[in-house]
Amino acid sequence: MINVVVADDELPAVEEISFLLSQDSRIGKIHRATSGAAALKALEENDVDALFLDIHMPALSGLDIARVISRFTHPPLIVFVTADEDQALQAFELAAIDYVLKPIRPQRLAESVRRICELVEETPAKPEMITVDQGGITKLIPRSDIAYVQAQGDYARLHTKDSSYLIRVPLNDLEQQWGESGFVRIHRSYLVCMDKIETVRLQTGKAAVIVHGAELPISRRALPYLRERLAANRVRPL
Repeated sequence: MINVVVADDELPAVEEISFLLSQDSRIGKIHRATSGAAALKALEENDVDALFLDIHMPALSGLDIARVISRFTHPPLIVFVTADEDQALQAFELAAIDYVLKPIRPQRLAESVRRICELVEETPAKPEMITVDQGGITKLIPRSDIAYVQAQGDYARLHTKDSSYLIRVPLNDLEQQWGESGFVRIHRSYLVCMDKIETVRLQTGKAAVIVHGAELPISRRALPYLRERLAANRVRPL
């Protein structure tokens, strides 16, 4: 099932498109937006496969949104739904996969959904994106870029290869949320991505891992579980 955003500055149009999409079993969650800014906010806060965008919206038009999305590492698919026949060339130059004219025919919208489904199936899984703030700028980073997390009170600092970001989430919460994604608690102050560990030092009285050149301590309590995880990754003869 695919998750979508429907954006149009006219609420009746949003409701009409959303209703037609809701009748299609291939559609999952439908996020409604009545402005370009609301569409981008929905895109930031949710896992979205495609957007159904009106061309003419005040402040931030559908074409403006498409230009913003084109800079994403993994942009969602775009379908323009509009009464304007004259913007099709510009829309397709912005990598739109379809251009649906109003009034909308259900069969025509279903064809757009079919195209989306085919393209989504061909596309590799998108990495989970994490919203962070740095220097007054909000940005999205792939969780796969995070090597380890350091506790700082009620906050956590996410460390990537080249930078770090402070988020207001306790380390205990991240341990529960990211455990199935390969993050392991090695110390009360550290959560580490197993795939990013370069070296493990198991010396008497002092155990540590090396991640991107940083030496992180392993607590006595966490050491047995880490040993089990390391042993599971060991190559053995047939």
